[in-house]
Amino acid sequence: MEHEQIKESGNVLSKLKRFIFQCKRVFKITKKPSNDEYKVIVKVTGIGILIIGAIGFLIHLIWKIID
Repeated sequence: MEHEQIKESGNVLSKLKRFIFQCKRVFKITKKPSNDEYKVIVKVTGIGILIIGAIGFLIHLIWKIID
């Protein structure tokens, strides 16, 4: 029983170390977006949220009419 706990905790520790290593690797290759890139991302995200909201509202409206 004790042996399994030690083995399991070692496994968790190695997974955590691997995760931290991968995070460091990702942060090294990423870059801060320029103002233009940031504005495009905000616009696209906003349009996506509005479209999903409109679809949800239409489904809700149709559901209320059918009921």
